[in-house]
Amino acid sequence: MITLEANYSKKIGLPGYSSHQYSVSLKTELADVAQVQTESARLYAVLQQSVDNNIQQIGFLPNGNGNGNGNGHSNGHTNGNGNGNGHPPMAETDRWNCSDKQKELILKIVTEHKLDKTKIEQLALDRFAKGVKALNKLEASGLIEELLEQTGQSKPRNARFSQPKAGAR
Repeated sequence: MITLEANYSKKIGLPGYSSHQYSVSLKTELADVAQVQTESARLYAVLQQSVDNNIQQIGFLPNGNGNGNGNGHSNGHTNGNGNGNGHPPMAETDRWNCSDKQKELILKIVTEHKLDKTKIEQLALDRFAKGVKALNKLEASGLIEELLEQTGQSKPRNARFSQPKAGAR
């Protein structure tokens, strides 16, 4: 007997530096190795459709957005910052993949320039195919550079190297 195990998972970035993930796994037994390719393709299609159908329900979001289905994280009370889940704002407490200094700088730029967190999240998704909190150190560095350029705190990359140095001929 041959055991075939398949898993399909999808993670989607959401506004407010949030994301959600859904995964489905199946295990089946095959009598003949010649069935593996056909059964694998069938399982993949079933799993993909199941995940794609279910992940559309975004549930609870700390900033009040979402479809109202909830995911059990809200305790029904607000904590003074309006997120209603009894915890400090997500951007302040959740685990980030980049360094603490990069996290602090990203949050500082967003706060000081009153940037839309949803747009920053979308920028990260567009550039790196992952949400802000999931960025590694190199990716976070790229995001910081982009934010500094957008806020006029840094020269665009292509302009940095085109300027001749003082005294150079």
